[in-house]
Amino acid sequence: MAIKIDPALHQEAKPPWIKVRLPRDPVFWSTKALISDLRLHTVCEEAQCPNRWECWSQGTATFMIAGDRCTRACGFCAVKTAKPLALEADEPERVAQATKRMKLGHVVITAVARDDVPDGGALHFARTIEAVRRENPGIVIEILVPDFNGKDDALQTVLAARPEIFNHNLETVERLTPLVRSRAQYHRSLHVLKRAREMAAAVGQKLATKSGLMLGLGETETEVFQAMDDLRESGVSVLTLGQYLRPSPQHLPVVSYVEPAQFDLYKEIALNKGFRHVASAPLVRSSYHAADFRPELD
Repeated sequence: MAIKIDPALHQEAKPPWIKVRLPRDPVFWSTKALISDLRLHTVCEEAQCPNRWECWSQGTATFMIAGDRCTRACGFCAVKTAKPLALEADEPERVAQATKRMKLGHVVITAVARDDVPDGGALHFARTIEAVRRENPGIVIEILVPDFNGKDDALQTVLAARPEIFNHNLETVERLTPLVRSRAQYHRSLHVLKRAREMAAAVGQKLATKSGLMLGLGETETEVFQAMDDLRESGVSVLTLGQYLRPSPQHLPVVSYVEPAQFDLYKEIALNKGFRHVASAPLVRSSYHAADFRPELD
């Protein structure tokens, strides 16, 4: 579906609860230097995450593998859409070295969509997981994956590397999916989450599954509740809810700014629906305070 955007719509000023503190901690700059030194990409920068100042100041980052060019053009995402470059064979080792030098106990690894390669980048994910674990025995590895076009063999490749947490974002409610997510399908995302859990269980692998929604794109409360139910039915136990923020005038407009009290209500309801861990606040993103969830308790 073509995205039609009227730049004049929904340009009101951000509310006072949408605040970002600029970095003052020297750890921020050392983290930035390390990432640059190892020639790595982070979703923190590429997706213009509002929390990158805080996370980098704490010495954490979400690594984005498989390049910085996505084969999809989602209406909400700041990552550029372009013909991808070849996968870099040494990237898994560079990510592993970064996690070692940063002394991470929990790492989040994500990637652009790579519809240009047959497995969608699944083997590259697996090699990165394996490289990180070789350098950091005992580290908790969380992956945030694209949908791999719903291919079970790609999922199997990734899961064979045994990540502890498998995250794939639903992003929005079913009605808005064709507008918000290029090439993605609501029920295919649910299928990916369910199959990951099933595949892990079939080989006795303990795996927590996680997903997230952006709010403020025009969804209704009832639709959010339905999305929660659909995720629970797919076996998802960790949920993130955050405010959509428009990266540029060329992206989808913000329809509404959801108040903090509403995020609190959504968290309470999600926990009552059976989610084990819920992060729900305006500036929450998929990997925000990811280490707060302990997968061994899931």
